[in-house]
Amino acid sequence: MSNPIAGVASAAQSALSTAAAGAGGAPNEFYRTLDGVMNQVGDASDDAQTKVREMLQGNGQDLHTAFIAVEKADLSFQLMMQVRNKIIAAYQTISQMQF
Repeated sequence: MSNPIAGVASAAQSALSTAAAGAGGAPNEFYRTLDGVMNQVGDASDDAQTKVREMLQGNGQDLHTAFIAVEKADLSFQLMMQVRNKIIAAYQTISQMQF
């Protein structure tokens, strides 16, 4: 299983470096990066649901593994929401600028 938190952090770093570079194809790359991160958050959530379901059905899944998967999914979702909030705040600041 890949670490969704590390994936979000590395994706955020690549998005920041792409935005800082100001390349011509940056908007498409930025969109793909955000889309990939959202997919990773969804995968972490699906993994947590699967582990909880297996634990409740008694399929050999222990409580600790299920709890860790749920916490990873929660943390990755919270991080994604904070990044979204920062993007919205930046957009609002730029839209209020006078040219």
